Amino acid sequence: MTEDSQRNFRSVYYEKMGFRGVEEKKSLEILLKDDPLGILPPHHESHAQVMMYRKDQYCDVLHALKVIRFISDATPQVEVYLRMYQLESGKLPRSPSFPLEPEDEVFLAIAKAMEEMVKDSVDCYWIIRCFVNQLNNKYRDSLPQLPKALEQYLNLEDSRLLNHLKSCSAVSKLPYDLWFKRCFAGCLPESSLQRVWDKVVSGSCKILVFVAVEILLTFKLKVMALNSAEKITKFLENIPRDSSDAVVSKAIDLWHKHCGTPVHSA
Repeated sequence: MTEDSQRNFRSVYYEKMGFRGVEEKKSLEILLKDDPLGILPPHHESHAQVMMYRKDQYCDVLHALKVIRFISDATPQVEVYLRMYQLESGKLPRSPSFPLEPEDEVFLAIAKAMEEMVKDSVDCYWIIRCFVNQLNNKYRDSLPQLPKALEQYLNLEDSRLLNHLKSCSAVSKLPYDLWFKRCFAGCLPESSLQRVWDKVVSGSCKILVFVAVEILLTFKLKVMALNSAEKITKFLENIPRDSSDAVVSKAIDLWHKHCGTPVHSA
C-alpha cells in the first residue's frame, strides 16, 4: 500500500471508529514530514542533508532579490515568498512596481494562510511552492471542471436551491476563484483550512467541490432570501467563520457519500 493510500486509509478508519477529524487536523508541518508533495527524497537518511540544501537555496534566492533591490527587510513575508517563487519560475517582473497578475494574487492568498500554519519560513516557502505547483500542474485540467461538478452535486442535494441560484443568474457568478483557485484561502479560518488542504495534498481536489456545496447548504436560508447574483456572491465571499469546522466536517461526509472511500479522487 502506498503512503498516500495509508494516509487516507487511516483517515477513513478513524472516522469509522468515531474519531472524526483526527487525520484532517494534522498540521501541514507534519505533512511535510510525511512529504506527499515530493519535497524530500524517499530515503529518510538523506532528509537532513536535503533540508540543508533547501535552506541554502532559500537563502541564495533571498539574497539575490535583495541585491537587485526587489525586496528589503521591510517587505512583507508573503510578498517575499511570491518574489522568490517568481524568480525561481522565471516570472519575475522587470519592476516590483508592476501590477500583480491574478495568479500572483492567488499565490499571496495561499501564502498568507500557510504562514499561519507553518512558522518556519524555509519550510513554509517550500510547502507553498510545492502546493501551488501541485495546483498548477496536477490539477491544471481538473480545477476548471469544478464549477460544473458543483452544479451537479448541488442538484442532487438540493435542486430547489440550485434553481434559485439559476433564477438569480448567480450560478456563473459564484466565487469560484476564491473557492477553487485559492482553495478557500481567505474564506475559511486556518484551523478548518488545514483539513481541506490535507485532502488536496493527499490527491483529491474534488473535496473543494463538496466544501462549496456544504457552504451553500449551510447558509441556504440566507442565500434563498437574497434575490440578486451580486448580493449572493458578496455574502458567500464573507461567510461567518464560526461554523467553519462544522461545514468542513459535513463536506467530508458528502465527499464520502458521493465518492465512496476515495484515495485519489481528483
